[in-house]
Amino acid sequence: MNLLSIVLLAFAMSTDAFAAAVAKGAALHRPHWREALRTGLIFGTIEALTPLVGWAIGLAAAKYVAAWSHWIAFALLVVLGVRMIAAGLGAPDEPEARPGRHGFWILAGTGLATSIDALAVGVGLALLDVDIVPIAAAIGLATFGMVTIGVMVGRALGTLIGKRAEIAGGLVLIGIGCAIVYERLGSAAG
Repeated sequence: MNLLSIVLLAFAMSTDAFAAAVAKGAALHRPHWREALRTGLIFGTIEALTPLVGWAIGLAAAKYVAAWSHWIAFALLVVLGVRMIAAGLGAPDEPEARPGRHGFWILAGTGLATSIDALAVGVGLALLDVDIVPIAAAIGLATFGMVTIGVMVGRALGTLIGKRAEIAGGLVLIGIGCAIVYERLGSAAG
């Protein structure tokens, strides 16, 4: 994967976390930077670890599916992209009560739920034989930044912008899946 693909993938993986952070920020009563940074750190850490776990799972299966790896990665990314687009087109989430701060386990659970796609991407990346560490780090850093910002703008923007971000992230995932197939078919033809 080239640098542009890694950056796009990192931000695509962080869009669902951003959407959740906007909702979390909207649910808070005057969120402070400290709370936004805490939330970003929790989400970013989880989002960086899940592709590593998925990559390890994918490595175990790589020798069995090497000839089909680009199609598997394409299918995973398209399915995840379509899922994100569908979620983005859905109705806005119900507003929560307005606490001053979210509990650690609530944030960790939300972070884990939004990182399942990163786990699946890790599986697909193992099939492509890429170095997962910089990709996982990029996903974690992008998520940290996006979630921190999402919490701070959540009250002002509400969940509408989060839904649009999810749609954009889904389109990026589908685009990356198409690029993987194009690169593989192009290198096989040449």
